[in-house]
Amino acid sequence: MNRIQSKLSEDKKLLSIYFTAGYPKVNDTVEILQQLEKSGVDIVEIGLPFSDPLADGHTIQASSQTALKNGMTTDLLFRQLKDIRKTVSMPLILMGYFNPVLQFGVENFCKKCAEIGIDGLILPDLPLAEYEEHYAEIFRKYNLINIFLITPQTSEERIRQIDAASEGFIYMVSSASVTGSSSGFGEEQEAYFKRIASLSLKNPQIIGFGINNSETFQQATKHAKGAIIGSAFIKMLSEEGITGISAFISAIRKV
Repeated sequence: MNRIQSKLSEDKKLLSIYFTAGYPKVNDTVEILQQLEKSGVDIVEIGLPFSDPLADGHTIQASSQTALKNGMTTDLLFRQLKDIRKTVSMPLILMGYFNPVLQFGVENFCKKCAEIGIDGLILPDLPLAEYEEHYAEIFRKYNLINIFLITPQTSEERIRQIDAASEGFIYMVSSASVTGSSSGFGEEQEAYFKRIASLSLKNPQIIGFGINNSETFQQATKHAKGAIIGSAFIKMLSEEGITGISAFISAIRKV
């Protein structure tokens, strides 16, 4: 069983953290992962910095630009993570845009992921039909779960297609805005969360975008298996550095 599937089977609400590889400093990635595991985080999404991140808000865009200036590349990230499974056991997901994966070579990329212990990929701009036609077999060959996104605008038909093609969780975008632009959830988002929960999908949902504190984490996980925090975590890293991780996670977890 893939580590993501194993984690999803646990009887708890899951906290997933996103951060950009190579930020704040180029060699911080491994230490951040180790500190997140020690702090009790369930899943981590490691962002591959990209020069034109369309769906990302200012905080994540700025972290991407800094990481690229720091010299972060896909090759360097793979080198940094080559021994990660000696110290980190939680599920690890690489999140980024499809173009760098294509440039690396999809099979080469997936093979490298398998070698170092990556469990899944989130590639928001890889269409479902293209994935199923050209890449699904490669992902399965290397035991990688591809995670798809849905938004409040995604039709039920499309959601059910995504659910049928998924083997882990569905990344449920809380709103149509970019990351980091929301502060709390209103009635519209609450209704969306309830609507998706009522579909009784085979894959659990984890909500991202707009979760930045204990209150929004509780709101999101009331109707879903877990929640993802990205921009708020990166902002904390830029202000407090790696030493602030434990307190940040504790504050999110408090009930």
